[in-house]
Order: sequence, then C-alpha cells, then structure tokens
Amino acid sequence: MKSLSKFLPALLIVLASCGNTQQGIQQEVQTYLDDYNKKYRELYTASSEGQWKVNTHIVAGDTVNAYESRIADEAMANFTGSKENIEKARKYLEHEKDLTALQVKQLKKILYLAAGNPESASETVKELIRAGTAQTENLYGYKFSIDGKEVTPNDIDSMLADVRDTTMRRKAWEASKAVGAELKPGLMNLRDLRNKVVEGLGYPDYFTYQVSDYGMSTDEMMSLLDRFNKELYPLYRELHTYMRYELSKKYGVKNVPEFLPAHWLSNRWGQDWSEMVTVEGLNLDSALQLKDAEWVARQGEKFYVSLGFPELPKSFWEKSSLYPVPKDAGYKKNTHASAWHMDLENDVRSLMSIVPNAEWYETVHHEYGHIYYYISYSNPEVPYLLREGANRAYHEALGSMMGLAAMQQPFAAGLGLVDSTTKMDEMKHLLKDALNYVVFIPWSAGTMSHFEYELYAKRLPSDQWNKRWWEIVRQYQGIVPPVERGEDYCDAATKIHINDDPAQYYDYALSFILLFQVHDHIARNILKQDPHATNYFGNQEVGKFIADIMRPGSSADWRKLLKEKTGEDLSARAMLDYFSPLMDWLKKENAGRTYTLPEMK
Repeated sequence: MKSLSKFLPALLIVLASCGNTQQGIQQEVQTYLDDYNKKYRELYTASSEGQWKVNTHIVAGDTVNAYESRIADEAMANFTGSKENIEKARKYLEHEKDLTALQVKQLKKILYLAAGNPESASETVKELIRAGTAQTENLYGYKFSIDGKEVTPNDIDSMLADVRDTTMRRKAWEASKAVGAELKPGLMNLRDLRNKVVEGLGYPDYFTYQVSDYGMSTDEMMSLLDRFNKELYPLYRELHTYMRYELSKKYGVKNVPEFLPAHWLSNRWGQDWSEMVTVEGLNLDSALQLKDAEWVARQGEKFYVSLGFPELPKSFWEKSSLYPVPKDAGYKKNTHASAWHMDLENDVRSLMSIVPNAEWYETVHHEYGHIYYYISYSNPEVPYLLREGANRAYHEALGSMMGLAAMQQPFAAGLGLVDSTTKMDEMKHLLKDALNYVVFIPWSAGTMSHFEYELYAKRLPSDQWNKRWWEIVRQYQGIVPPVERGEDYCDAATKIHINDDPAQYYDYALSFILLFQVHDHIARNILKQDPHATNYFGNQEVGKFIADIMRPGSSADWRKLLKEKTGEDLSARAMLDYFSPLMDWLKKENAGRTYTLPEMK
C-alpha cells in the first residue's frame, strides 16, 4: 500500500477551506439576518402604532389615523416584499446545508412574509393596504340600531343573552347582521387583491398561502379539520338535539324546529352556546357584579404572577384600552378583544371592553395568555422574526387554556368567587363547557374554514356568497336563519375575522384541540388532579411548564415541541376524553327525541 503522507497537507488545506467556506457563509447570512431583524422590528413597531390608533380611536369623517396607518403599513410592505430581500433569501437558501437551523428558519420566514406583499406587485399591495384600512374603519365605525335607536355590539349581545321574547331576539340578531351588506363590496375587492398579491411568489391563492405557515398543504389542513369534525360529530349531534328541545321549552315554542334558529342562540354566529346554561354552584356573574372592571383586569395579572410570571409592565396599564368607550366620548373603538405586541419587546397592550361578568373574566385570562406569551419569547435567543407562537394555534391554545382553568370551581373558589362547599352540578358544568368548546369545532373547523377555503381557493362567485354561507352553516352547525337571507345580505362579512384576519380561522379550531392536550398533561402529570376540577393558581411548576412552551417562540418546530412536552402528536384524544362522561347523560336526556342531524356514515 502506498503511503498517503505526501497527500495530507493538501487534504488538510481542502478540509480547512471547506470549513472556512461554511463559516464564511454563516457569518455572511448572520450579518444579513441581523440587519433584517433590526429594520423589521423598527417597521413592525410603526405599523403596530398605526393600527392601534385605527382600532382604538375611530371618529366618523376623520381620515388622519387611517392615512398614517396606511403609510406605516406600506413602509413595512415595501421592506418585507422588496426584490432585494427576496433575492438574498433565495440565494442564501441555496446553501441551506451549510447554515444553522435557526438561520434557515428565518430565511424561509422572510420569503413567507415577502409573499404577502412582493415588490413585483407593489401597486396591488398598496391597493390592498388601502382597502384593508378602509374595511376596518367601515366595520368598527358602523352604527348598529334597533327600531331606529343606536345600540352597541355589547347591547346586542346582552339582548341575545337575556331576552326571551323571540321577536325582540330576532330584531337584535338582524341588527347585528345589517353591517354585512355595507362590507360586501370591500370584501369582494379584498378577496381578489389578496389572491392576486400572493400569486407573485407562486401561491395559487391566499388560503393556501396562509396554510403554508404551518408547513402543510391546503389538502392536508382540510383533511385534518375534517377529521376533528368527524371525531367530535357524535357528541355535537347530541348537543344539537338537546338544545333544540331545551330552547323550545325556554321560548315557549311547541313545535321543535328541525334546525336551530340563529336568533335563538346567545352568540351572533352560533359559535358558543354556553350562555344558555347556568351551573348552580358556579355562577360567577353574581359574584363578579359586586366587583368593578378594574378588579377583573388586575385579577388576571395576579393569576399569572402566582405561576411565576413577572408583573405586567407599567406601560401595559398606561397604554392599553381595557374598558368600554363612554357613549358620549365622540369616538368608537374595535370592541373585539385582542392582545398586541407593539414593538416585539416590552411594549405589550390589550384592547378590550371589560365589564365585571363571567365572559369578560374568562376573556381577560385568555388575552393575558397572549401577553405573557409575548413577554416569554422576547428574549435574546429568539430573533424578532420568530417572536410568535410555535404556530399560530399555540397562541390561541395557551390563552384559551388559561381561560378554561380560571373557570373551574376549585380555582374560582380559591378567589372567593364561589363557595367551595356548595355542591356543583358537575354534569351541567361539563355541558356548559361542551357548549363552548365542542360547539366551536363545527363553527371553526367547519363553517369558517370551509367558507374561506371556497372564497379564496375556489374563488366563490360573489352572487353566491350568502346562499353558500348558509348552506355551510346548516351542514356543519345545523343552524338556519330566522328568514330567507338573499344575496343583498352578506352575513359572512359580519364576522370580524373574515375581513381583517382572513383565511386562518382554523387556528382557533386547532388551538382548542391543542389546549385540551396541554391541559390534560398539566392536570394528570403535574397537578395530579381531575382535568375537570383543577386549580393552577400558585403552582409554579405549572408556570414553568407553560413558560418552557412559550419561550422558544417559533424558533422551535411546533410538532416536535408538542411531542416533547405532552408525549403526543396533535390529537382530539384529550378533548374526547374530557367530555366522554357527557355522552351517556345526553343520550338519556335525548331519549325519545327526534334527531335531525344525520348519523355519521
């Protein structure tokens, strides 16, 4: 055998050269990413400030906020969609094998963001931004009225929760839908613009573009949603039958309708029926009515602090918009609760209209879940680009889980909101939870996701929108409007998310599946408590478990993170287990009743 010694110097030079090449490309990419992240944060902050003003201070005829917001959004779009950034990200991804996983993730995120507003479609992007801002103002600036008297969305919700007269309920429901006709032209324009923009980077439609953020195809996502609908359908069918008969009794109607009239339900879209059931021993409203709105707001913070999270920054209390706008204030605001990460650092805010009742009590705990998620991943290990949930559903899952935990009897009893010695009707409590969480799946994974899929991917003609909307509502939710709703209405557009958070409502469906998985793990493996009766308050081991999920943001792979933390892939198993005791009870209650939803084939 010949000696290789004379070849070693040359071989070492080649190996060193390869190492230097890899190190060199990593350094070059990192310099680019550092610069990108810095500029991204600067523009993101300006855009957030503009949107905050548009959502919190709406004055009829005043276009200053809208103009300033549009300018900030256009600057953000020009940067993220620039030809230079697209070309650089693509060039660097040609060396993917030589880069770190974190660098690759950021480069792919840059291309994803670019697809939302590519420079190649700059005029269309500008038009889209203008159209989006105008739609937001039309939506939140709309004056609702009943019999010629102006009412707020909260007034409408209160009527649908409390009024038994079905004529007045119908008036309230129809008032809530009146805005849809005014929003339809804007939505037609937005649908076409959104599809046109993403086509520039190769996406066939806007729905497919949004789904791609999960690392999934549209077919994979729709298949997953259909699986969850199918798994929960038998329980939903029992709930639907139960509510048809119980609400008929409540409203004094002898002939039980085949499908649920939309105006019979407390929620304007039929996405949550839980207000229709009162649980003895867990009536938080009566206790909360003795509190004020600030107590509710502050109590949410105390919960998270008890788990080991920090107090909310002083700026949160100074800059948030937490309470309803007085009727004589001279301006309006978005009444939909939301959490905001203004600068991707410490400026966190919430937009709510808190009043002291159980719904807002739960909402506060939910929205603060988002706030503490922001705080947790705002750390040096997570680049600004990846300061978001592991996927979009994670944000909603953890917020909703905290809302669920705050509504359980041991937790509420610890705060003195209910008497711990009072015997609670546990089955009614489970029913109330099911009328929230289970009922939500056909709405989110069914109605909303399938309508928006058809809207964007199938380009549903605008003269079929209302007809198709109610066909889908009936198919998945078993709900019908009180009267025929023709194409002069646009009832889908009355849902906020259709207008300004489009083609991603499945986030909420996946989040509900996810929250039960995480809650089930916490209850059984950390608290050693019944998942139906937990008390997270003060348990810092629970807080650490949650913080460990939050801290990486989207720098971690969402599938691996879930498997690592819970031992399972995404599954409805925990949700089905949680509500399994309810099935036998419902079947007994429904004995002798007519089922109008077909059996699962």
